[in-house]
This record gives sequence, C-alpha cells and structure tokens, in this order.
Amino acid sequence: MKITVLCGGISTERDVSLVSGSQVYKALKSKGHQVVILDIYLGYTGDITDIFEKDIDWAEKVSKIKKTAPDLEAVKAMRKNPEVLFGENVINICKMSDIVFMGLHGDYGENGKVQAAFDLYGIKYTGTDYISSAMAMDKSITKRVFEMEGILTPKSITLKKETGAGIPEFPCVVKVCSGGSSIGVYIVRNRHEYDMAIEDAYKYDNKLLVEQYIKGREFTDGVIDGQALPVVEIAPKEGFYDYKNKYQEGSTIETCPADLTEEQTLKIQEMAKKAYNALGILAYARMDFVMDEVTGEIYCLEANTLPGMTPTSLIPQEAAAIGVDFPSLCEWIINVSLKKYN
Repeated sequence: MKITVLCGGISTERDVSLVSGSQVYKALKSKGHQVVILDIYLGYTGDITDIFEKDIDWAEKVSKIKKTAPDLEAVKAMRKNPEVLFGENVINICKMSDIVFMGLHGDYGENGKVQAAFDLYGIKYTGTDYISSAMAMDKSITKRVFEMEGILTPKSITLKKETGAGIPEFPCVVKVCSGGSSIGVYIVRNRHEYDMAIEDAYKYDNKLLVEQYIKGREFTDGVIDGQALPVVEIAPKEGFYDYKNKYQEGSTIETCPADLTEEQTLKIQEMAKKAYNALGILAYARMDFVMDEVTGEIYCLEANTLPGMTPTSLIPQEAAAIGVDFPSLCEWIINVSLKKYN
C-alpha cells in the first residue's frame, strides 16, 4: 500500500507526534509498504510525481522528544503563511495515498478538523471520524457524555476565561479542556497554587476543567475495533504522569498486564469499551482511569482518539502483551480503520 504517515503540526504535542510518525514509518516500511512521513504544517516542497518511489529515509532527521514542549513560534516562523495548517503539497500527497496514518496528537489532529477536511477531499485515514474526535478532545463534553451514560468520572466544573475562576475544594486538578500529553495539567492543593495554575492553563486554552482530585493508582486501556486490550498500570517515579514522565524513558514504571484481580481487570476493560461506544469512537482509542486508594472505586478520566505510538507509548505495550508486535499493530490499525469506508 501507499501510505502517508501524517505528523508534526503546531500543537504542544508536535515533538511527540514526530517521534510517533517515525516509529510508524519504520514499522510499515518493514512490512513492505511504500511509506512517506509528512509534517502536516511544513509540508514537502520537492517534486511529488513519484514521491512513494523516492529512495529517501524520511525518518532520518526526527530527534528524540525533549523534556519540555516545543517552541511553536519558532516552527511558525518557518512558514510564509503561518495561519494555514496544511503545508505545501500535503493535500495532494495525501490524495495520492491508499490511506493516511494519522500520527498527529493534540488539538491539530485530535479535534476532528483534519478528519473533516479529509472527508471532504475523499482522503482515507486511520482512526475515528471527525465527530467523535471533537467530542473526545473536549474534556468537558467527554465528562457530560460519561455522566449521561453512567460511566463513573470525577466531579468537575468547566471554566471560561470571561466567566472567572470560582473557588473549588482542595486538592483539585486544573486542566485545559482541549489539550494532551498532560500539558496544561496541574494538581493544586491551595488557593495560591490554584490561581497560578489557572493563569498558566489559560495560556493553552480559553476553556478549563477543574476536577475532583482522586488519589490512587493510575491505569489505561486501549480498545481496537471494540476489543479491549490488556490493562496497563502507570506509576511515575516522581510527581504525576506529566509531559516529562510520559516521554522520558525511565521516568515511569509501566506494568502490563497490570497487577489487578480478574474482577478489577474486567471492570476497567468493560468501562473502556463503554466509554469508546458512548463517544461513538471508530477503529481504536485509549481510555485513562484512576482507582481511588481508599474506596477502590474506578473512575474514567478521558479518551484519547490518537494515542501515542512512541517507544514508550502504551498501546504498543498492550498489543505486545497479546502477541502483536509493533509493525503488526500498525497494520491492524490500518485494517480496522478501512472498515469506515466499506
């Protein structure tokens, strides 16, 4: 197949996306596919006539994920028209593909806008459609859907920049409504920390979620084509599962399958499938959970419609636990995604 791996962009998860894209590229090349990596924002300025036949190592210049989020203003300075998301030749190359593997993360890619554009152009892509992408990306909408469907989730309030902050019970969690990789997420324990978190979070989004803090063990579970994968426990060595702990090797202990009773495992897997279906997700996604250390109650936090595919990512670990290697996982995602078009 001719496959474009689409990554990069101008979200705070740009670096994560580039590394995800390079891993997927290498995996699909090893399976004999004709593959190119394309930065959705910077595009490709060369001749695209035989782009899938070019003898180029498209992953050669992709570096490791840094400890801090990327400098997006520096990226935008590389373009003459920085306000347009699609770089040069992006649409044309994607139209030449049998399918686009969506390696995008964060706002630009997970909020459904790229998917909607591709639907209009008749471009096939991996992952869910634009409607469920948009719903899952907005954590306040996700919360309302979970509550309507009887999926236990921490209590929360939604704040908008123009309406003021309000005073919650402490400790609590402040997070941007439409972010990822735990950028713009803060655990706060007093008014001073709360005010600082609110001020900083508004740099990333104009809508915030203030959520009940549940102290306990953290878990995640992927669902592919309606099938729940083994559960992973996530235990950061320091702090919580923030940007650094997610992507710097050795920062977090990840156990797959998680050390749980059969009953607890099945409960998380059933909740993951219920959340997947409640949001109308197609193809695959990953749901995050926390288990209250006192009551043992399990809460669903959110859904990730384009989960990471980096060396430390969780879906690849879950797939490996059932004997599916990384290249086969990438092909599995492509095959279930093509069902949208049958």
